[in-house]
Amino acid sequence: MESAPLVRLAPVEEGAGVSIVAPASFARQDRIDDGVKGLQAAGFVPRFAENALARGPLFFAGTPEQRISDLHSAFADTEAHMIMALRGGYGSNYLLDRLDLELIRSHPKPFFAYSDLTGIQLHLLDKLGLPVFHGPMLAADFYLEDGVHLASFNAALAGEPYTVGAAEGLRSLRKGSASGTLYGGCLSIIVSLLGTAYEPQTEGKLLFLEDVGAKPYQIDRMLWQLRHAGKLDGVRGIVFGEMLDCASPGVGPELLEQAILSALEGIDVPVAFGLRSGHVSRQNVTLTFGVQAELEMGEETELRIFEPAVKKSENR
Repeated sequence: MESAPLVRLAPVEEGAGVSIVAPASFARQDRIDDGVKGLQAAGFVPRFAENALARGPLFFAGTPEQRISDLHSAFADTEAHMIMALRGGYGSNYLLDRLDLELIRSHPKPFFAYSDLTGIQLHLLDKLGLPVFHGPMLAADFYLEDGVHLASFNAALAGEPYTVGAAEGLRSLRKGSASGTLYGGCLSIIVSLLGTAYEPQTEGKLLFLEDVGAKPYQIDRMLWQLRHAGKLDGVRGIVFGEMLDCASPGVGPELLEQAILSALEGIDVPVAFGLRSGHVSRQNVTLTFGVQAELEMGEETELRIFEPAVKKSENR
């Protein structure tokens, strides 16, 4: 299946309104309060959706009807120039068959999220060509003093090319270079969508994969599943995230890297590791999925995002 052509979004200027939505789980109030302060300090104006602070039923931030209503309203809101998820958690899968694609197509704007929101983000990219901003969320990153990598966040919103490398944790596991459409997200969510109508279109992409709290054998198992589902066919290269808390107790971190290389044996593409985007310990890097990027592992290991997802601002 061919992906839709990439939509070029309007640039987001300092002082813009940000619709805060909670399509999955609810968040702690202290993190919400501190996240508001962090987003304001970055120069933006948070605007909470009607049900964004709902708690329940169960572990959800409202019913599916409330959550999808908020998401649709956020896209349609002319006072908000981008959308940001409160946090991930679990539950946005219940919204996939409720998405009003025509409404979203008519009101495209940046949507910042990761983790559980990977499914929605990649579905909108595949179906509508809506670029994915795999980056910080209000009560997951902006509440922390050092939670957001502002350079990549601002560059992605401004339509500027940007590069991340060793300073952002990136290093080589298997040397080489590759270029192509950057694509990916949370590994466990991608795997959970296999065999559904929302199966991500990973083939032929420069693939970014990250997760949190999964043991090396579980990462191996998910890569095995991707491989045998044909989702690693023709990939140009693979970049792994920081893989926070993905070590086995009492075993060194090298086991995870060995497991990754073992699982990818015979897939002759460059492999990088450690990029802090998604579930991270600090400074969450924004990655723009759907645009052209280049992975280079020579003297330095760098991921260059050279195609903008937004139109260049006339004021810049």
